[in-house]
Amino acid sequence: MILPTLRNRAALASRSVALPAGLVRRSLATHATPPITISEAPEEQPATLHLKSGHAFAGKHFGAPRSIFGETVFTTSITSYTESLTDPSYQGQILCFTQPLMGNYGVPDNTSSLSPAGHPLDVDVGAFLESNRVQAAGVIVSNLTERFSHYLAKESLATWCARHNVPGISGVDTRALTSLLRDQGSTLGALLVGPGNEKAPALTDYVDPMAENLIDRVSTKQPYVLHPKGGAQAARCHVAVFDFGCKANILRSLLRRGASVTVLPWNYDFNSVRDGFDGLFLSNGPGSPYSILPAIEQTKKAIAEWNRPIFGICMGNQVIGIAAGVEAYRMKFGNRGHNQPVVALSSAGASVKAGRVYITSQNHGYALEQDEAKWPKGWQPWFVNANDSSVEGIIRTDLKAGLSGERAMVWGVQFHPEHAGGPEDTNGIFTDYVEEVMLFKKKNNETSPAKGLPEELNARVGAPAFPTTGIQAPAYVSTY
Repeated sequence: MILPTLRNRAALASRSVALPAGLVRRSLATHATPPITISEAPEEQPATLHLKSGHAFAGKHFGAPRSIFGETVFTTSITSYTESLTDPSYQGQILCFTQPLMGNYGVPDNTSSLSPAGHPLDVDVGAFLESNRVQAAGVIVSNLTERFSHYLAKESLATWCARHNVPGISGVDTRALTSLLRDQGSTLGALLVGPGNEKAPALTDYVDPMAENLIDRVSTKQPYVLHPKGGAQAARCHVAVFDFGCKANILRSLLRRGASVTVLPWNYDFNSVRDGFDGLFLSNGPGSPYSILPAIEQTKKAIAEWNRPIFGICMGNQVIGIAAGVEAYRMKFGNRGHNQPVVALSSAGASVKAGRVYITSQNHGYALEQDEAKWPKGWQPWFVNANDSSVEGIIRTDLKAGLSGERAMVWGVQFHPEHAGGPEDTNGIFTDYVEEVMLFKKKNNETSPAKGLPEELNARVGAPAFPTTGIQAPAYVSTY
């Protein structure tokens, strides 16, 4: 039996079908449920995932009908595929989901000014998900669900990927692929779609995205300012955010706590405007920290000369470490998922207690040097991973640094306290950061938020416009 195409199935589903006498049409459950929906997507084609190691995995294409190269990595997250795929840290990577069933709750309207959490203090940060586009180069799943059901869903995973020109492959034994990647490490791959997909590329054709400055692809090109709910007059403080590929929920987490934020390009001359801010925040981002040496130099100078709180997440944590004199290295297969346990080595702020284990969301392929004997004086690891003992945070340990001391705290984490998706164990770190900022404002007798960038620079106020180039509106075919 030949299965009908997706478009034909959608058309069939929209027809009225006569039922035998005495039977009543029911939904999937006896109580009210969201509709089961199919949205139009390109026809399936044969596809093959080729690894530079010589391994190949055949399957069926979905999403954009094109071939791509990238670094093949895996994530163990069970939910939140929409948040994962819009995380800028996945730029240049072909992402394998170990969760076998993908796409069952569809994709929401990412242009919404709201947030998945529905927090009463949220404002528009430019995307409903974690950025305003699919960031991964390609997607690998075991089973793709074409029929989706969720009250916020607007289109299928396949339709969404197609609109963003991102190809995917289904029908892959993702358990076998994940085991392979764990054994040999993250591997360069090619996702080939259509005629000739069975033929492996030449070894010289594979492209390592880590050799590029991926952060330059995802960072904002111009500064912009976001204010908390109530506007600038409601802000408690004003912090600068180095955008290395900042997730939307990092901005939301700062705004919810009353901070205005000015988002800066990765290579902005921060130290020339630093006195206009109450603190500095370094975001997550893709690729190698050594691809952004200007940002490392800016951070190094700020740490040495500017007595204000500085905090980093993921890439930001690595940048702080390198600026302090710690080396970073490329991990074998990285840590990507929502279930990574970390152990706090020291207490900091009100939310982190020494010796406690926290479950965290992670997405990184680089980490700071594990041998503490090679760390410079005045710095130490803050967290370690309970699975592989990799360093999961850094903190300045000068005896008079931070809180009631004379020097502001400088610290960071390799994981994602903003979650989205993932556990919320460490979300209080954002409160600790903002309170440290407020503490130093009080010490300096400052009662108003810093002014931010000079007015003559005309920084945009509000989230950047949602991109339309290369992204088509979804076509909705049937609901039943």
